[in-house]
Amino acid sequence: MASIYTFSIPKEYGYVLVTAASTFFLGVWHGGRVTGYRKNAKVPYPNQYAVTSGDPDSKDPKDVDGYLFNCAQRAHYNYLENHPSVVLSMLIAGLRYPVASSVMGVVWMIFRVVYAVGYTRKDKTNGKGRLAGVGFWLPQAGLFGTVGWVGVSMLRE
Repeated sequence: MASIYTFSIPKEYGYVLVTAASTFFLGVWHGGRVTGYRKNAKVPYPNQYAVTSGDPDSKDPKDVDGYLFNCAQRAHYNYLENHPSVVLSMLIAGLRYPVASSVMGVVWMIFRVVYAVGYTRKDKTNGKGRLAGVGFWLPQAGLFGTVGWVGVSMLRE
């Protein structure tokens, strides 16, 4: 027979909710960056990417602007690919570990900004500036592991 699990939400869960809400604004920031780069590259809607030589050292400004737009677009997509699972993990893990979950969420957001800004650096080829921000995987993995631990803990009680 299944048993009912009851719990109370800790006051500190507010940190988790504020952090989760902040990630939505980070998504808007990503979109704003893409819009600015789209305008500079003169990429019409609905095109998702610019057609360029892919050479950030090109002497043709259209190639450089297109390259940077593609990098900004890719950083935004990567954010969108990871965002749902991170927010859901933060919300679940935060039920038991609200401060730790919120801290991991804030660190994740900082690395996401570094990733996006690095990706659009003119002095890095092939978008390699993004590598400065790949540390986002650490808090993301921490959140995933914490959710797993919360589940195991619930089963052991």
